[in-house]
Amino acid sequence: MSVKVTDKTVTADAYRYKSTVSSQYDDENSHEKNTPTPWWYKFCLQCHQADPTPSWQPSWWDKLFPFPIFPTYRQSAQRLCIIFFFLLVWGILYAEMGETVSLNSELLSMTILVIAAYLIGWIWLKVTTLPALIGMLLTGILCKNLNLVHMTDDYRKLNQDLRKVALVIILTRAGLGLDAGVLKKHYVAVLQLGLIPWVVECLAIAVTTYFLLGLPWMWAFLLGSMIASVSPAVVVPCLFRLRDAGYGVSKGIPTLLLAAAAIDDSVSVAVFSIILNAMFSTGSMTFNIIKGPLSIVVGVVLGSLWGALTSILPERGDIYVVPLRFLALFLGGLFSLFISNLIGWSGAGPLAIVSSGFVAAYYWEKQGWPVNKNPVSNIFRILWIFFEPILFAFTGAQVTVSALDPQVIGMGAICLVSCLILRVIVTFFVSFGCGLNSKEKLFIGLTWLAKATVQAALGPAALDLVHNGQTAGNPVMDEERYAKAILAISVLSVVISAPIGAILIALTGPRLLFRDSLTNDTPIDYESNVDRNTSL
Repeated sequence: MSVKVTDKTVTADAYRYKSTVSSQYDDENSHEKNTPTPWWYKFCLQCHQADPTPSWQPSWWDKLFPFPIFPTYRQSAQRLCIIFFFLLVWGILYAEMGETVSLNSELLSMTILVIAAYLIGWIWLKVTTLPALIGMLLTGILCKNLNLVHMTDDYRKLNQDLRKVALVIILTRAGLGLDAGVLKKHYVAVLQLGLIPWVVECLAIAVTTYFLLGLPWMWAFLLGSMIASVSPAVVVPCLFRLRDAGYGVSKGIPTLLLAAAAIDDSVSVAVFSIILNAMFSTGSMTFNIIKGPLSIVVGVVLGSLWGALTSILPERGDIYVVPLRFLALFLGGLFSLFISNLIGWSGAGPLAIVSSGFVAAYYWEKQGWPVNKNPVSNIFRILWIFFEPILFAFTGAQVTVSALDPQVIGMGAICLVSCLILRVIVTFFVSFGCGLNSKEKLFIGLTWLAKATVQAALGPAALDLVHNGQTAGNPVMDEERYAKAILAISVLSVVISAPIGAILIALTGPRLLFRDSLTNDTPIDYESNVDRNTSL
């Protein structure tokens, strides 16, 4: 097979095809000098952007799969590799376990669900430019309600464990993305934006769901602690595109928001875990109340020690330093989360994970690795490509539309929308003292709307405990109803807020943020580098 290399003409295939199309179109309409580009070409180019980096491809690829009707060879090969990896995992398990993972097994249907979620999410992203996770979530809901996937108790446990792994990846990346220099320089602004809007929205969700949905106070605060979290999976890619075009860079707005989002997520997961543990714990209520603050201290201390340890073990010059540091953080995070749940200190695990990532990144930066751009962060970014469809597809697959209470959905939507508006207003006012003008404060308030990752990871947690036979002191039927309401509202929050947040960031960013003069010659392109949706 012959292969051709495209070195400096990195987008030659795109431009060659475009010029061919344009010349053919001009020949057919020679009476018009300036013929507009055909609509179908624009649509294909929207779905398949040209790759801006040097690439190679087989010589026959252009003839069989011309661009942009089909994606480039690099894009196609990447997605085929991911699909093959999922199928290989199933094949290995089938070879070892036999009929339990056969063609009629649940494991194969779950594998197909994840592959379908990945592909539909990718198509959703290319066509709408909205986050792929929305398409993945809707795929899970659709497959569940069309009876294309069914999970027994055995595989429901596997589902729970995979969501916990996804949560470890989310929290580790949040820790690795925290820049100590930014925190030190802007710690007041980071804490203002990361904590105050979260507290206000948490309280607002708790109060509104208590009165409108009839949730008990503990369940209402459990829901509020989860819903109040901002989604980096939506916010980060949008901010990166604005930053690359020069918007808000002079005042460090993208960097400030990334740090505040990491704080927001860490607090949300920790508080949710503490409340959930207190609700389902069988010990003394007094001890459970004391254990909450103690778990925060224990988690931060132990996580920081583990992160510091990764700066000296392995030795920085070791040829295998990258995989060893990755395994240290990843396995340490898994151990923290699982062991904290086992011993009843579930609030300590998430904070230990974030602290270990933050301290590790701090020491690695001193050794020459930039924050959030080091090789370990890249490995976690690759892991997220696989676990993102797993997390959102499995979360969606737990929603049975016919079993939803229309009143819960209606009242839940009212609670969500009203609390989102309140959060925008609060964020606008707490931004005073951060050196921002009114337009920038409004942009930050709109940025803080999107929900996704934490809601998908934690939404089914209470229902899992109810299915496992644990109770929080109420009749089982009532607790199952409360847990299902929490799951439904968590999914609803993603469906409502994620697209609205992404659209508002894309539309208002160029209008509300100042653009650096150094990048004024570079037009903003929301379709380029769109694969950054894999970033948290």
